[in-house]
Amino acid sequence: MLRSRKPAFRPSAYGYSRRKRRIPRWLMLMIVGIVIGVGGVLFVQESYGPARLTVEESERLHFDLNAATSEVQRLKTELGQSQRELNQTQEKLEAQTDQIEQHDAIVEQLESDISFFARIAPEDPRGTSPGIRAAQFRHLGDTQELSYELLLMQDDPDDDEFTGAVHFNVMGRYTNGRTGYIDLDPVPIVLGYYLHTDGTTELPSGFTPRQVTVQVMPEDSEKVVAKRILNVR
Repeated sequence: MLRSRKPAFRPSAYGYSRRKRRIPRWLMLMIVGIVIGVGGVLFVQESYGPARLTVEESERLHFDLNAATSEVQRLKTELGQSQRELNQTQEKLEAQTDQIEQHDAIVEQLESDISFFARIAPEDPRGTSPGIRAAQFRHLGDTQELSYELLLMQDDPDDDEFTGAVHFNVMGRYTNGRTGYIDLDPVPIVLGYYLHTDGTTELPSGFTPRQVTVQVMPEDSEKVVAKRILNVR
């Protein structure tokens, strides 16, 4: 018995056949990995990252930043001005220091000169200490003022300080020819080694001074420790 032969199927070059194509496994894994990675990044940012600023917050932050920048610039300007003022003050201080040093040198020289003149000044004729080493009185003819200058000294620079007063008794004549005596206000003194004192006092109207008796008395005492009688120029 003969079997019929069925022709075998052979695809033609011009025929069409439908085959299912699957997404490669590696591509699927890559896509899933990308999705998981992006999701993780978003989760971390939302959960642990800094909060996102709104438009108003961003504008406010920008304004604060500009204000802080302006404040820093202002402080820098003030700092520069303060530094310039400090430099000027230091220059003035240095100049004043130089002036003080010059002044001190002048004072030192003057003290040396005065000390020299005090040492060579003639002694009080009575030989007392303290003594009236030098004195002069002047009467200005067109006024009723009597001016005086006195140099009082102790013999030793190491002597104790003397506290007391100088008393003046003025002898003169009035316009009617009568002789008169006037006591002037005492002049308080504190005497170390030497003391130069001067002043001016008013005399009664019509009185012309001729002589002045100078007396030095200790404080709270009427004891006379030095006395001189001097003519009025």
